[in-house]
Amino acid sequence: MCGFAGFVNRDVGRAPEATLEGMGAAIAHRGPDDSGIWLKADLGLGLVHRRLAIQDLSPAGAQPMASASGRFVIAFNGEIYNFRQLRAELEKEGCTFRGHSDTEVMLHAIERWGLEESLPKFSGMFAFALVDLKSRDLILARDRMGEKPLYYGWQGNTLLFGSELKALRAHPAWQGGVEPGALALLLRHNVIPAPISIHKGILKLPPASLVRFPLDGSSPGMLPEPQRYWCLEDCFTESRAPESFEAASDQLEALLGNVIEDQMVSDVPLGAFLSGGIDSSTVVALMQARASQNVRTFSIGFDEPGFNEAEHAAEVARHLGTEHTELYVTPDDALNLVPRLPDLYDEPFADSSQLPTFLVSQMTRKHVTVALSGDGGDELFCGYTRYPSVYNRWRSRSKPAGVARRWVSRLPEAATAQAIRALVPSQRGRSTLAIRHRLKAERALASAADLSDFYRQSVSFWNEPECFRRDVQEPTYGLTQAIPRGVPLDGLKALMWRDLNWYLPDDILVKVDRAAMACSLETRIPMLDPKVVSFALSLPLSYNLNGGVGKQVLRSVLYRHVPKALVDRPKQGFAVPVGQWLRGPLRPWAEALLQPSVFDKQDYLDRSVVNAYWQEHLKGREDYSAELWGILMFLAWLERTGG
Repeated sequence: MCGFAGFVNRDVGRAPEATLEGMGAAIAHRGPDDSGIWLKADLGLGLVHRRLAIQDLSPAGAQPMASASGRFVIAFNGEIYNFRQLRAELEKEGCTFRGHSDTEVMLHAIERWGLEESLPKFSGMFAFALVDLKSRDLILARDRMGEKPLYYGWQGNTLLFGSELKALRAHPAWQGGVEPGALALLLRHNVIPAPISIHKGILKLPPASLVRFPLDGSSPGMLPEPQRYWCLEDCFTESRAPESFEAASDQLEALLGNVIEDQMVSDVPLGAFLSGGIDSSTVVALMQARASQNVRTFSIGFDEPGFNEAEHAAEVARHLGTEHTELYVTPDDALNLVPRLPDLYDEPFADSSQLPTFLVSQMTRKHVTVALSGDGGDELFCGYTRYPSVYNRWRSRSKPAGVARRWVSRLPEAATAQAIRALVPSQRGRSTLAIRHRLKAERALASAADLSDFYRQSVSFWNEPECFRRDVQEPTYGLTQAIPRGVPLDGLKALMWRDLNWYLPDDILVKVDRAAMACSLETRIPMLDPKVVSFALSLPLSYNLNGGVGKQVLRSVLYRHVPKALVDRPKQGFAVPVGQWLRGPLRPWAEALLQPSVFDKQDYLDRSVVNAYWQEHLKGREDYSAELWGILMFLAWLERTGG
């Protein structure tokens, strides 16, 4: 696990080595163990790499690394879990190795088989910059599911790229500037989905993609279209599914167990996150079944009722016999962390579970260097309660209640709140703003063109950009894209497909990567191994969903190791009491950002609208923490970076 950055510009400027070192220093947290630079002045190309040594701790694993022939040079972030198998295959074809790192295996594979043939063979998480000195190309590539990040774009005459935006900002050519469409997406989803970034001219490379820049002919400002080397849609093929639920459980246990065994290989101490839920408990159970000693597990808890899962995690840990460590988070912990969030996440990011994710990563890093995670189970095994909920709401649109909601949503806004309070007893105590906010959501849902659009509106926080001072157009992103023609996806599987393409890589994986790497902790996600992904998505929906409860086949594997009573409870998620904290210990921080001296440094948001939501939230009758958190994260980021 590491970080890298680089630039392309024929005029490398003064002291290009110092520029590269500065870019690397900005992401030193991703690789505190070593650093290296590679400069090719005649091509105007420089690479810098920061190393967190996990495999082959010797100098033979250092980067940037050149291939045996000298044709290729790579700066690589991630882990290739099947590199031993690939190495054995390459050795049979006559390749010899200097060390035992996965990076060297990648270079031999690319040199022997070619990049396009090698990429599908790499089972792991990765982002890399590859220089082909023969074809004089720079190739940027990212793993299938989007576990590792990669930003790139032109700033004037300089092409910049790297693992985090802060590395790009460290280059003298950096110009910056807010992309208004990215802000619109942030307020809708509390994240900025790929390929958009918060900065003008800077993109995120989508998962399972590569982009190629000819070093002899790249025109400043021109960004080639990324090419996909793997298609998630191909995994949704039920013809490969096991013949029975029991057979599916057997195959999943064997498959996931083998993947976990591969991911437990490390030259440094290793453990796992444990929330006590289905996903992390399954991973830990299968780890412990294959470990020669007690697995180290880590969890986090809260004293606030309704937000604490630490007690459940401790019960699972006791049953499995792990060496368990837990941390209880206080409002002071959050208060001390919040000012650091703009630095940790580089661009505005407003999934509030970022707070406990960082704190559990920080605690875990004190004991181990690598931690396995249970992320991905909800998307792969239909685990989100919103899936059947959204689908059932869509199907009920033609029923009287649905028709009534659509009719009410079309009433003139000025008269609607008063009319609803008079007609609906449950709404009489609600403020006009609260009713208007609900009506805007109903209006957006009523106008949905299809189930996909309905889902998009359902998972949005701001369905109508009333808080913008001027018109801002949302750019195209994953959740707006149509399912490719010929792909037989409808109903709940279509929703799973969308979350795997958008919510997982742009929210969950961003949250985990930035939080963990800020602590120099490597995280590994067994559920996202290509073999597990392909198997999970081939299953009939009936193997996962029963009575509105998902992940049935995954649960059946877990129940073989952990009593059902310990883990069978309503899904809680990794939520934090941000709504309460904003009314309490975080209130001074929030109100400082909402003051004109800070708020008016941008001209996109209407302070009167935002303040109205803030005042209603403070009264305690409504919870607008999700909407406000996105705005506050943007303002905090703007105050910290200047845009």
